[in-house]
Amino acid sequence: MKLSFRSVLCAATLLSLSACATPSQPEKPQVAAEVDRNLGDGGVSDFYTPPAQVPATVGQMIRTQDITDRPLPENAATAVRTLYTSISGVNAPDPVTVSGQIIFPKGTPPKGGWPVVAWEHGTTGIADICAPSWRGYLSRDRAYLDHWLKAGFAVVASDYQGLGTPGPHPYLMYRPEGYSVLNGLRAALTQYKGTLQNRIILVGQSQGGGAALGTAWLAPQYAPDLHVLGTVATGVVTQFKLPEHPKHTPLPRLNVEPPHMAAAFGILTIEGSRKSLHPDVDVRANMTEKGKDLSHQARQSCLGDLFRYTEAHDITEENAYAGDTSRLEADFQDAFTIPDAHMTMPVFVGTGLADNEAGVAQQYNAVAAMCDAGTNVTWKTYSGLTHNGAVNGSVEDSVPFALALLKGHHPKGNCGTIKPVSAVEKALPGIRWNN
Repeated sequence: MKLSFRSVLCAATLLSLSACATPSQPEKPQVAAEVDRNLGDGGVSDFYTPPAQVPATVGQMIRTQDITDRPLPENAATAVRTLYTSISGVNAPDPVTVSGQIIFPKGTPPKGGWPVVAWEHGTTGIADICAPSWRGYLSRDRAYLDHWLKAGFAVVASDYQGLGTPGPHPYLMYRPEGYSVLNGLRAALTQYKGTLQNRIILVGQSQGGGAALGTAWLAPQYAPDLHVLGTVATGVVTQFKLPEHPKHTPLPRLNVEPPHMAAAFGILTIEGSRKSLHPDVDVRANMTEKGKDLSHQARQSCLGDLFRYTEAHDITEENAYAGDTSRLEADFQDAFTIPDAHMTMPVFVGTGLADNEAGVAQQYNAVAAMCDAGTNVTWKTYSGLTHNGAVNGSVEDSVPFALALLKGHHPKGNCGTIKPVSAVEKALPGIRWNN
């Protein structure tokens, strides 16, 4: 039986997995290192090591470190790594440490400080070395964040629970992602009071698009002290609990990912999410030798390498798994599903109509669910742009959307005119990152 997360969502006719961009230049598949990192832990500096006793107060900054060893966006003045306190979004709400970074724009802060974009990154992997604050951002995301810095926002970015810091990364689970982001904002606003302003736009892509929506749903109850003005999400990967008879009937989910790509995504849910939910279960018990090999790779390398590895070794969902893990899949689906689709703040969603990773019909379903729930949604689609291409292709709409919110203007939204879309277009050539 096929065990990947893709099969879970296919059965639910909901959204597929997605990722951040792979490097634009192809690289040779990497050979597995001899070390086998438990839970993907290790390979980062001592900065990410938690104190012996983690403070129980959430949103407390533990330490910062200037980032001088990674390329920054052009309009960045300085940046710091952060290590702060949060709570686990898995099982018991135990204290945890989470890492991240803050990027400050050039120039003098306005009165009250820079408004904040809370950047929620897309899929990088489940190994600690995949944490963006450690490995840096790919060129696509540096360019994207540069648009926000140029517009006068500081960027506060969480790595999410379990990336960079000890323990498994609960991949695609909205509570650990949301708690990580909200407590990272609290720590940043306290540490840099006067430099950062408590006026926040949640921004995310792919895994981060779903994380941004999960964070938006959690914020009014969990963090009412934070002034979240709106949410921007592209390449959205999420699912909502729907009423029995939704106004907009969900479209059937289309399996658009190439088989080797799907295997790379699937192993992240097993080694990240299922291991988080079931720490005492041997999640590799139902893997073939190919599956165990891929599991080894996932715990020590990042998404681009996994894509190349599955391709080079012909690893697919069909040949990586055997047996029945339906109980684990059901638990994960519960942890992935946002309880309802009503957001209290305006939401912008950008969808590339050539998105063969998150899919197009699946993103329509998410938008329709939010519209049905009374959310103020602005949905923009981009012909010929892919999952990666829509990130920077959407800024001509999303940045003005956010700036209007800063001025107190609420967009009208376009829920009354949304139309179902399902077919994935061909990607337009000659556009950077439109792979």
